[in-house]
Amino acid sequence: MTTQAIRERLHEYIRFADDKKLEAIYTMVEDDIVEELDLWKDKSFLQEMKSRITDFESGTTQPISWEDVKAKSKSIKI
Repeated sequence: MTTQAIRERLHEYIRFADDKKLEAIYTMVEDDIVEELDLWKDKSFLQEMKSRITDFESGTTQPISWEDVKAKSKSIKI
């Protein structure tokens, strides 16, 4: 089964799971979720964001529109 198929099946399962099952699933992944959502304490992430802002403000790099990003991602064949 592909990763995408697994995501879709889990998403559907979670959408309709009863409260007890949701709490059990959340307990298993809670630490991972908290770590992922706490990017503002990650010094390397913050440095990367500062670098990107500096590059944008100085004109070193040009932004890409959200529409261009979506179009490019849709055109990539996996």
